Amino acid sequence: MRRTPVYIICSTRPQVGKTLVARLLTEFLALQRGGVTAFDISLKEPSLLDFLPTLTETASIDDTFDKMALMDRLIVGDDVAKVLDLGYFAFDEFFKMTAEIGFAKEAARRGVAPIVLFVGDTDRASLRAHATLRAQLPAYALYVINNEQVVRGDLPPALAQGRILEISALPSFLKTYIDRLNFSFTGYLRAEKDSSTELHQWIRKNYFSFREIELQLLLRRS
Repeated sequence: MRRTPVYIICSTRPQVGKTLVARLLTEFLALQRGGVTAFDISLKEPSLLDFLPTLTETASIDDTFDKMALMDRLIVGDDVAKVLDLGYFAFDEFFKMTAEIGFAKEAARRGVAPIVLFVGDTDRASLRAHATLRAQLPAYALYVINNEQVVRGDLPPALAQGRILEISALPSFLKTYIDRLNFSFTGYLRAEKDSSTELHQWIRKNYFSFREIELQLLLRRS
């Protein structure tokens, strides 16, 4: 059985496109693998649950019971990909918990592959958070998302050292279009016959980036 990926999309700041990345990745995995389970830890609407209610469950790390309930779901090597949309407010508590329980080692023992997609920014909190992640994770398991809609220019050098996943900026009218609750990226690819449109190319590029991560996971298994 191939290793079960657990994708953790996170940031230390709100409104940096974290849930957009989680939406894209969840839809890609549903298409690529035929199934995915997503978890939403959010204070703000619209959240991942609002966009993808049939694929997403709510989660919490407010107390020990909630933390263990979430970990029990994430650390199962059942070949069903997991996506966790981790709200910025929960970043410190979540990764403090994963360090305390030895999440990375336990996941490896159970055939689970944690992959963190950190949405980078230029502020000091982002730099500190990235350093925390680098201390917990092997280099291959940490990707920095460079969302051009947020970072105007180059990423800070500390964030640009490892694996980078680029999310190109979209024109405002397309950003408004994909922010509708009933919009589906895969649905658009299937319905839009003109593959040369900007949105079609943008979705395909992001799906290809996720496919590369999945291929790297297979290569590490071999």
